[in-house]
Amino acid sequence: MKVKVFDFFSGCGGASYGFREAGMSIVFALDWDSDSQRTFEVNFPSVHFELADIRTTKVSYIRSLVNMERPNPILFCGCAPCQPFTKQNTKHPARKNDERVPLLSCFAKFVVGCKPDIVFVENVPGLQKLNRRTQPFGKFLQSLEEAGYHVAYRRVPLMKYGVPQSRCRLVLLASRHGTIGLPTETNGPGTTNPEYETVRNWIEDLPPIAAGKEFATVPNHCAARLSELNLERLRATPEGGGHRDWPKRLQLECHKKISGYSDVYGRMSWDRPAPGLTTRCISYSNGRFGHPEQNRAISVREAACLQTFPRDFFFEGTLASMARQIGNAVPVRMATIIGHHVNRHLKNAGVLT
Repeated sequence: MKVKVFDFFSGCGGASYGFREAGMSIVFALDWDSDSQRTFEVNFPSVHFELADIRTTKVSYIRSLVNMERPNPILFCGCAPCQPFTKQNTKHPARKNDERVPLLSCFAKFVVGCKPDIVFVENVPGLQKLNRRTQPFGKFLQSLEEAGYHVAYRRVPLMKYGVPQSRCRLVLLASRHGTIGLPTETNGPGTTNPEYETVRNWIEDLPPIAAGKEFATVPNHCAARLSELNLERLRATPEGGGHRDWPKRLQLECHKKISGYSDVYGRMSWDRPAPGLTTRCISYSNGRFGHPEQNRAISVREAACLQTFPRDFFFEGTLASMARQIGNAVPVRMATIIGHHVNRHLKNAGVLT
């Protein structure tokens, strides 16, 4: 008997890969992005992928698929697009009209209608702040509680689960089989691995490439082009540095007038975790995404490594599309840890044998 996973908002499959590594069986994925579908199907050829909008997908259809997998325990993964709840958007009036906001409520309908044993949600910490009953996360919590779920959630620094990023995420687990907590942290002071994972640990051994080039024998090891001006800026930037290290002639006007923007046009540090990877994680001008020593932004493969995807996980689409898939993904290592934790919970509850 195995936990059967239904991955809503699956994207390219970061959560699915991690759950599979934990011994679970991925049976269904749903997303509306065709590039994500292509990536998912390359890496999970036996899994049914539904290219569809969750807002128009019928609960009865999903229920019929779930019933086919019983009596195995069922896990619903619902990591909806997070952009409406990011730090930049939670106070912006436009967020109220963002069409992605109701997606968590749509996912709740499937949970209530299908009653999976476990529910997993990963999103940005900004979502947690919207926990009033009139807001998406608050309504979602209420739906889970009224359906009989025991719920645990908190803000989680990814580096405490062995992911080489300084990013924090909101992680939620809900169970129909008793109280459930979140996994014990694996890295950092007080753990068996007191050191955090670093950029060096995950990408140093990849072969060097130039901006705009690809290394033919390493899948997806390709980097975006850079203008001559940005190449000059990179040459003026030390490891871990940024635009404050440039001579004045290379500065942007916005940098001269405002003291912020410290993480744009920056290089990563070898021996620290990377910054949080975004959907523009291979763009030098959109964050501290410069390679620690080579004069380029990190490649698609390097970005995937920092999200803890294995080296043989292959991405489809344009450079921008692959970066978006990687930035939106649940880090594989964290999903694996969550998966093992869920297995132990279900075994202790006598549900998983």
